[in-house]
Amino acid sequence: MILLNTMMPGQVVLEYSYLLSAIMFVIGLKLQSHPETARKGNLWAATGMILPMITTLLLNRDEAGEAIGLMNVFAILLIIAAGAVVGSIMARKVKMTAMPQMVSFFNATGGAASAAVALIEYNKNPDQALLVGLLGLVVGSIAFSGSMIAYGKLDGKVGDIFSKVMTYVNLFFMAVIVALILVVLLAGLDAQTRTYLVYGLLVISLVYGVSFVMPIGGADMPVVISLLNSLTGIAAAMAGFIYQNEAMILGGILVGAAGTILTLQMCKAMNRSLINVIVGAFGGGGVSNAQAQGSIKEITLSDAAVLLSYSQKVVIIPGYGLAVAQAQHIAHELDNLLGSKGVDVRYAIHPVAGRMPGHMNVLLAEADVPYEQLVEMDNINPDMPNVDVAIVVGANDVVNPAAYDDPGSPIYGMPIINAHLAKNIIIMKRGMGKGYAGIENFLFFNDKTRMLFGDAKSTMQKLVSEIKTI
Repeated sequence: MILLNTMMPGQVVLEYSYLLSAIMFVIGLKLQSHPETARKGNLWAATGMILPMITTLLLNRDEAGEAIGLMNVFAILLIIAAGAVVGSIMARKVKMTAMPQMVSFFNATGGAASAAVALIEYNKNPDQALLVGLLGLVVGSIAFSGSMIAYGKLDGKVGDIFSKVMTYVNLFFMAVIVALILVVLLAGLDAQTRTYLVYGLLVISLVYGVSFVMPIGGADMPVVISLLNSLTGIAAAMAGFIYQNEAMILGGILVGAAGTILTLQMCKAMNRSLINVIVGAFGGGGVSNAQAQGSIKEITLSDAAVLLSYSQKVVIIPGYGLAVAQAQHIAHELDNLLGSKGVDVRYAIHPVAGRMPGHMNVLLAEADVPYEQLVEMDNINPDMPNVDVAIVVGANDVVNPAAYDDPGSPIYGMPIINAHLAKNIIIMKRGMGKGYAGIENFLFFNDKTRMLFGDAKSTMQKLVSEIKTI
């Protein structure tokens, strides 16, 4: 209170705007925890970001009392306008299947901005908040290059490098980064040498971001995207410390904390540690000698329609293939049709189904599937033996019993949705292709499994038409 009394009126308004912004962020995050209120949550969070931007632009003053933002108002407004236009176009044109790529790309821009802030402010005043600046430079650079590689991998433009050597390469880069930070901070170097080392730190951090993400594939990509998102938030908080801007600090901390919590929750759901995800190159590095037992059996549309119509419990297990086929709306039509016949229909959601955290939840929410029908893996698995029909639509690794049965499998130990315990299993796929982890799915050869080949959307449309005749 005493501090506020010593401030100029404009500065008081600025500080209160930062407090109000933080409250809006928290409300926005709370509302985003449920699909029915997520849109409203986005509006709250966006308003919480716009408010401090405006007040900082108008009210932030330097030591001479000049409005800092107004000195560069045209450049700032031009950059904001350009970002708004490009972002709006990308958001409107992006397909649901490419949403993970866009999230990675946006993560990259946030990391790049934070790293740029750290580098620019270091060049202006090398001794100002040096530790925070170095950490912002490192974290922002890793978030940028790592997110760009994640974007390339998700978009099929960048391949994987699965090698045990990469573990040691990454540990080496981490050690070099820590060593360089300590030398810059403690060695008492002359200004020119220290500047060279800072730029070297930038380069090594960018390289480490690439080498860190390159070995990671398969089911771990959603975890990595979540981790990179948290790094972007942490980098933004570091930039806030450099500028002593409470809104940036609070926003960055909230993003970093939310991303970290989500990452840890996903790791817990996969029964693995975060270090194991980062170092273990999960999802593509294993070699299995196990051979699938049994033969592939198909089912006709008419037989599938009869089986589903006279079932009591049906569980739909969506995966990335559902997103690719844009079949979420027809899937909802199918569950409504079966529901009208007295069938209990639910969707089983695996924590890492798809290509980003919550991918299936977002996809099905777009089709207006009631949130109550979406059941998480841990809650649906105990009831799977009582399910009459499990319909697997485009999912692969998250239902593969190799996670239980094959110690040599790269997904061994990952909790899966227990589709193999259902009384009957229908798998909708275009063909016999392998999943993102690149391994054979033992579920295809289960005695209770019947394959319904074809594009998920058109196959479901035909299935709906067939059920309507019963």
